[in-house]
Amino acid sequence: MAEMKPIRWGQWVPLPWRRWRVVGNVDAGDEVPARLPSKGVVLVGPATQPTWFAFDCPCKAGHRLMVNLDNRRRPAWHVDTVRPLTIRPSIDDITAGRRCHFFIRGGKIVWARNEQRSTP
Repeated sequence: MAEMKPIRWGQWVPLPWRRWRVVGNVDAGDEVPARLPSKGVVLVGPATQPTWFAFDCPCKAGHRLMVNLDNRRRPAWHVDTVRPLTIRPSIDDITAGRRCHFFIRGGKIVWARNEQRSTP
């Protein structure tokens, strides 16, 4: 089992000005911690070329998202920058009667227009 870098105290505290950021890297999806820091993203796979990233949805309903970064599979996303975190294209999760459609740009969540997002 791969070791993940320890997460510092400041990464766990939900600071309102804190932006979305990468907080760790694991070798496989089943090694993603059950609890992640607020606005924390974990990369899955080799650090030089991760294949997934995992995070808790910003709608705060408590569901976890795993997003594909492997261009050999579709659909695939791309991490433009890690600091501040910018991912393209938008993430559109539709599950169990809930729709969460948003962008992560410059470490901030931008909800897609005219979409109903879930509420906790």
